[in-house]
Amino acid sequence: MSKIKKMIKRKKNPNLAKLIEDLLKKSVEDDAKIWRALAEKLAKPKKLYAEVNVSKIEKFASPNELVIVPGKVLGGGEIKKPIKVAALSFSGSARKKILEAKGECYSLSELLDFPKFKSIKIIG
Repeated sequence: MSKIKKMIKRKKNPNLAKLIEDLLKKSVEDDAKIWRALAEKLAKPKKLYAEVNVSKIEKFASPNELVIVPGKVLGGGEIKKPIKVAALSFSGSARKKILEAKGECYSLSELLDFPKFKSIKIIG
């Protein structure tokens, strides 16, 4: 049994465990290492999840790029670019700032239904 599969068994949230398993399957189907990397980050203990301010997303992302945060997006700072952001959760102010900048907010489970993106970054 792989290391990630053992870590999934410790998860108390069944939706999160299913998301991690789905990411692993998608990684194999699409031969995309990014989904496995995301699954590995989500399989870790919750205290190690990323907390990223919108200012960091503004700094490291290009307009219309998909940014994945394996944790929570917080509302610290400003964002002016239209960036697509997928995260485990968003604070209210972060969601508001992203939408005001003409960006989009997605849950991580919605990513599996998307067509392939040309430019994806994991921040956090």
